[in-house]
Amino acid sequence: MKQSIVHWFVAKVKPRTEKKIKAYLEAKGIEHCILFREEEPVLPGFVFIRANRDQALSLPAESGLKISYLYDTMSKRFQIIPDKQITDFKFLHHFADRTLVLPNLKNLRGGEKVRVIKGEFAGIEGELYRIKGHKRVVVRLGGWVSLATAYIPRECLERI
Repeated sequence: MKQSIVHWFVAKVKPRTEKKIKAYLEAKGIEHCILFREEEPVLPGFVFIRANRDQALSLPAESGLKISYLYDTMSKRFQIIPDKQITDFKFLHHFADRTLVLPNLKNLRGGEKVRVIKGEFAGIEGELYRIKGHKRVVVRLGGWVSLATAYIPRECLERI
């Protein structure tokens, strides 16, 4: 991974410091993603930071805030989230009343890769699962957390 390439890093932060970290990142002009629902973080203790590797690694010392990054022990690299997944996750968050946050998907069956081609979720890409009796498109962030759409009819989907 080149040092100058910008990625979305998954940062683990001290609980209830998300707003302080958000303010710091905004003041520094660093792109980030912290989603809130009714003043509470959707993913407590996690912040997505778009930066190059050196910039990301210097943030804890520069800010004086407790920030660490998720590390994939298999690949021996920091957990990175693709741009499309972050974009889709942010988009789905705007439909908070019709989406579900899923901490893990171990008990779900399905997983066909699909793209929504019609309706208010058009453009979203994810996996198709049956949840609570309805087919939903699930957007995963690095395989450890997911957001599921409301029911989407099959004719509004295409396989990818």
